[in-house]
Amino acid sequence: MVKRAANVKRQAESRSPGTRLAPLSKFARRLGNEWKALGLPVAHDKVIVAVSGGADSSALLLGLDELIKKKKLDLKLIVAHLDHGLRKASRKEAQWVAKLARELGHDLATSRVDIRKAATKRKTNLEQAARKARYGFLKKTADKNHAKLVLTAHTLDDQAETILMRLLRGSAAEGLSGTSPVRPLEPGSEIKLIRPLLAWARRADTENYCRSMQIDFRVDEMNHDESFSRVRVRKQLLPLMKSFNNRVVEALGRTATLLSEDALALSDQAKQLLELAGQDAGKNSETESPPLNVDVLLQAPAAVRRRALREWILRSRGDLHRLEMVHLIAVDGLLKGQRGGRVGELPGGMTVTRKRGMLELSPKKELKKATVASKIPRR
Repeated sequence: MVKRAANVKRQAESRSPGTRLAPLSKFARRLGNEWKALGLPVAHDKVIVAVSGGADSSALLLGLDELIKKKKLDLKLIVAHLDHGLRKASRKEAQWVAKLARELGHDLATSRVDIRKAATKRKTNLEQAARKARYGFLKKTADKNHAKLVLTAHTLDDQAETILMRLLRGSAAEGLSGTSPVRPLEPGSEIKLIRPLLAWARRADTENYCRSMQIDFRVDEMNHDESFSRVRVRKQLLPLMKSFNNRVVEALGRTATLLSEDALALSDQAKQLLELAGQDAGKNSETESPPLNVDVLLQAPAAVRRRALREWILRSRGDLHRLEMVHLIAVDGLLKGQRGGRVGELPGGMTVTRKRGMLELSPKKELKKATVASKIPRR
């Protein structure tokens, strides 16, 4: 933990009139540069900072705190911590985060959830259940505090791991472009999810910064549990790749940036195609999605067409949970040939039906009306 005397002294020096402020640390300076590059507000805003107690999130909080105390930012921080209840140490970690927030002088929002129970109830794995609970908590915290920015501490290492996991699943450019540094917290939301460490900070950077600030950050033993695919990528695959290129993490980050630019261009074309294919078709009363004209879709290149189908499904469902490239390829397959009445089943209880030259998206209960079912792989 921060040594209280040193911490109080730093705060006093930063606030005393006429006192010359010490220079910014390298970490805080780079964080400040990224903050400006992302076009984020520098004053009069409330910001939710997700803090687990690990090195990455602790470093993010400390860096923002340093920028505020050195008068580079004028923001109100709310430290948000969700106790997942997965480990015996989780309560102590919640107390540790609360103490850190208190010593730094920032507001705190906490909650606790039984992730194992939630995963069983939703019939999903622990990782997915934890993610859903975490982002639900962050949204609730942002709403309560009328905040429009939510910050998480994903680093360049996290980006590399995400890209490799998606590569192993066979993702397209959107997936291989990795995680975006700025996006809506959820589709259509005015609340932005910001990842200001994503493009530049390595795990070693966050750990070293915490140590330089005398912070004994928490270590989650689950980060070493190789039953999780991400941990296997971190512990087994990345070290092997580093034997070929010691800067493979940075290389993967550059690849993600280039692919995100390609994906953005294709996405714009896909949205235009989607509007054209749905013109004058009306809306499905059950999904609010227009049927799509098969002939119009078939005129477009496959890469654009699949992106249009992806956007079509997203607008109806509100998310893309469990939807993978194999599902889009299978739906795309319904467009081929002349025979109608074919149905594809999607994860999440939706079906896609081709009939009378149109592609329709419906709840799963409509499956019984179809004549022939197309096999779409389930993952």
